[in-house]
Amino acid sequence: MKRVHRRGRPNTAGFTLLEALVATTLMGMILAAIGAITAQWLPSWDRGFIRVQRSELFTVALNRLAADLSAAEFITANRGTTLPLFEGSASAVTLVRSAVGPNTDPGLEVVRIAEDADRKGIALVRTRTRFVPFGLGDVSPNQLNFSDPVVLLRAPFRVSFSYSAGDGSWSDTWQNTNQLPAAVRFLIRDTTTGRTLAISSAAIVHVELPADCADPSTPTCPLQSTPNANNRNANNPNRPADVGPAARGNASRGL
Repeated sequence: MKRVHRRGRPNTAGFTLLEALVATTLMGMILAAIGAITAQWLPSWDRGFIRVQRSELFTVALNRLAADLSAAEFITANRGTTLPLFEGSASAVTLVRSAVGPNTDPGLEVVRIAEDADRKGIALVRTRTRFVPFGLGDVSPNQLNFSDPVVLLRAPFRVSFSYSAGDGSWSDTWQNTNQLPAAVRFLIRDTTTGRTLAISSAAIVHVELPADCADPSTPTCPLQSTPNANNRNANNPNRPADVGPAARGNASRGL
């Protein structure tokens, strides 16, 4: 008599349809929760990243401004004039300083920091050109061809400059004077809110007079305390300009 072998059920396990539906529902709920949480913190993360990036841009711009302004040198345009090549207004400043940069030849360069407009709007742009003595006649820096533009700040932020002779008063212009300003203040304003930012600062100019004034045998150099007598502080004419600790810190980093 032969024994009949019956094929048993395979020894494998699986999910029932109900279990699969429950697992799918739980997965959908978890994904929905993750999406809701991400939607809440992602905008905040973006805003925080933008603030950090903006702070870094401000730091670079302020350091560049302080370095250029504090390094201004008393250089005349040619032998026919005794006035330094320095022009300052509320929105632009032109100065002469030692050339800096990895691809720059030793010598002097004329630096112009001014507002300019491009397809992205108004921006504060730094340009430069190699200094060459001017010919007799026109000594205005407007005849120079500046190059190597570098954007420091863009709208909605605007920068305004003011200048001090060290007597505590500030002027919006500094032109045709026989000395450099003792300090240059730059205020950063947000045009959307009209508020002046707290990061505004100033730079102390290291050189104000020509080198000949250091020679004891040279006659006393004439000083002109400020280009605009209407902006003097008549009550405290001898009070030094208070440029604040931030300005001293920026000036100490000047090149």
